[in-house]
Amino acid sequence: MTESTCFHCGNDCGTTTINFDNKTFCCNGCKTVYEIFSTNDLSCYYDLQSSPGAVPEEIKGKYDYLDTPSIAEKLIEFDDGNTQITTLYIPHIHCSSCIWVLENLNKLQSAITVSQVNFPKKNVRITYHSDRISLKEIVLLLGTIGYEPYISLNDYSSSQKQINRSLIYKLGIAGFAFGNVMFLSFPEYFEVSEYWLEKYKHVFRWLMFAFSLPVVFYAAQDYFISAYKGLRSKILNIDVPIALGILVLFLRSTAEIIFDWGTGFFDSLTGLVFFLLLGKFFQQKTYSFLSFERDYKSYFPIAVTRINNADESNEQKEETVQIYDIKKGDRILIRNKELIPVDCILINGNAEIDYSFVTGESESVTKQSGDKLFAGGRQLHNAIEVEVIKSVEQSYLTQLWSNDVFKRDKSASFTNLTDTISKYFTIAILCVAVIATTYWLFADISKAMQVFTAVLIIACPCALALARPFALGNMLRIFGKNKFYIKNADVIERLASIDTMIFDKTGTITTNTGSEIKYEGMVLTTEEESLLKNTLRASSHPLSRALYDVLAEHDILTLDEYQESIGKGIEAKSMDNSIKIGSSIFVGNTDPLQTQNTAVHISTNNQYKGHYIFCNKYRNGIQKVFDQLSRNYQLAILSGDNEGEKKNLESLLPKGTALSFHQKPDDKLKYIQSIQEQQKKVIMLGDGLNDAGALAQSDVGIAISENVNVFSPACDAILDASQFEMIPDFLKISKRTIKIIKSSFILSFLYNIIGLYFAVTGQLSPIVAAILMPLSSISIVAFVTILTNWHGNKIREK
Repeated sequence: MTESTCFHCGNDCGTTTINFDNKTFCCNGCKTVYEIFSTNDLSCYYDLQSSPGAVPEEIKGKYDYLDTPSIAEKLIEFDDGNTQITTLYIPHIHCSSCIWVLENLNKLQSAITVSQVNFPKKNVRITYHSDRISLKEIVLLLGTIGYEPYISLNDYSSSQKQINRSLIYKLGIAGFAFGNVMFLSFPEYFEVSEYWLEKYKHVFRWLMFAFSLPVVFYAAQDYFISAYKGLRSKILNIDVPIALGILVLFLRSTAEIIFDWGTGFFDSLTGLVFFLLLGKFFQQKTYSFLSFERDYKSYFPIAVTRINNADESNEQKEETVQIYDIKKGDRILIRNKELIPVDCILINGNAEIDYSFVTGESESVTKQSGDKLFAGGRQLHNAIEVEVIKSVEQSYLTQLWSNDVFKRDKSASFTNLTDTISKYFTIAILCVAVIATTYWLFADISKAMQVFTAVLIIACPCALALARPFALGNMLRIFGKNKFYIKNADVIERLASIDTMIFDKTGTITTNTGSEIKYEGMVLTTEEESLLKNTLRASSHPLSRALYDVLAEHDILTLDEYQESIGKGIEAKSMDNSIKIGSSIFVGNTDPLQTQNTAVHISTNNQYKGHYIFCNKYRNGIQKVFDQLSRNYQLAILSGDNEGEKKNLESLLPKGTALSFHQKPDDKLKYIQSIQEQQKKVIMLGDGLNDAGALAQSDVGIAISENVNVFSPACDAILDASQFEMIPDFLKISKRTIKIIKSSFILSFLYNIIGLYFAVTGQLSPIVAAILMPLSSISIVAFVTILTNWHGNKIREK
């Protein structure tokens, strides 16, 4: 750092140098930001990178419109009275220090609880206490520290799409300059002498120089910035060889026209940048066309119970509908432990809402009839009825699913193949370029510069970087269309490395559709059966839903008390009557039941009444599925039921399948831990919330969804129950996808080897290399897309 360089932003201080704390600043704004960081013990921000900040803009009065509630509401995605959440677009986010300071906003302002940065989208999601700080004050705070947000209410009303047109502008300038430089080079191409040589040669050459300036210093600036930041952080990223090639071409060409050695390589230079940007433009368009994120969000497998007044008697009818069919004004039923999928008004029932899914804070909130409830909350007790005030946004639900609050680093021990290869790729290319150039300096100095630039251009690792995201992204979309919904692309890579599969029994390998249910015990009175029906109405457990459907209709009661103990049962109270539903021990029955089937026991007012026996019905094709899986995977069944079904399971499952019964949720989690300690990679397949711990502990947790609104942040994927037979195919295609990625790497390496041969032997001009580079990237994208689509079509043909 020189004395005239600002310590905060790195700009030249000029004549307005401000000295403070033995450091120089270009303005009071930068000095103020430094003081804020120092006062709040955040000065290590400057240890991550030198001069990482931006000059704060003058923003006094600029955001007064955020004091208007109707305007602020458009930017606030969650508001329960005390806690609000907003997502702001920050254009200045560019490096690790930006991420660090924005995720430590709580140290600058204690009213901010959590701030999470999405680096690719350049936005930050901020959770804060609205009674202590306003949205306007947060925006001003961000502006003060040099991260002023870009706010466009039109963008926020249309799914927060910020359109960055700079690539189009740069592409246009590079194309314009390339065309003109080529035109001005025609006399050189056709070796025109005489009049051209005598009078206009220097004019045309300096015009070409002038056209190259905006190309180098504007159109190509992203490559220089990226390379500079990488080198400053002691990282050789993929833009280093590109930036070096552009710089060498420009300096060599400039030297040639200054010393009248020749016309230079301005046509190659402008053409290189134009084709680089053109390749990037088409890559972005292709990536947008695949649109796998939007596809898998729109197929999100959450259904909800809608309440309809079906006839003249005003009798309520309940129907299960897909969540994206819910409209404003609909009434829906939210049971215990179910997620509230839409913003709504509470109509009936007492709501105890857990918003930790949204805010990360575990303290529940009590709501009364008429209160507004926000999407993402989870009802903790009795069933409630709500009226929808805003249709669902799938992107918001997906954001909840991917909330960092629930993330466990399952991929910590997983090595990303692309990262491993890219780490050494740049070093190897630079070595090849230096060695080849050194050789030609002695063999034929006129070819040395051409060889150096051609090597750097032809060996650009863009194709390597694109293969994995395009292949996995396209497979995400294909899986979504086949009702297998995966949280992110990394899950597919982990699926391909699995060697052990563990299944829950009830609701996972069994189905309640069409199950035969019979009652044994004392006859229930009308009041007891009504209490039983209404208690089951509030539960989302698969057995509760099946039993609820077979019981006779009763008037809807409002329960005074309701408590569901995971893995044990339910207890509820209405007026003077109480009921317990669940396991034999839970309801107080001391006489063990001898049956091979699942049983649900009932006691009312502390008196044991009897039990409902569920004749287990296994999913279609279960024997075939397990036979296929047993060839490549170690299998196990974990069940919370007794051993009555053991012989039946042994006849269905392959020999060697481990069977464990009387397994509580904690027991399942510990079992998976013991398997992982043997260096095994584990998939856990469960039915949602009851298996949340096991799903989270496993390397890949898959929740089986039978068209109920059970939405667990612990799972990595959700499989529609109708696709159970396709599990072996999904796993097989996951492995094939990784093979496609590896084969694309081989294809890319072959391309580089061939290209490098022509480059180091001096047979490849920089302009030809610049054309071939984006073509190679597009060909890799086409290769992985076609192959993944081909394998995806095999699923749909079955």
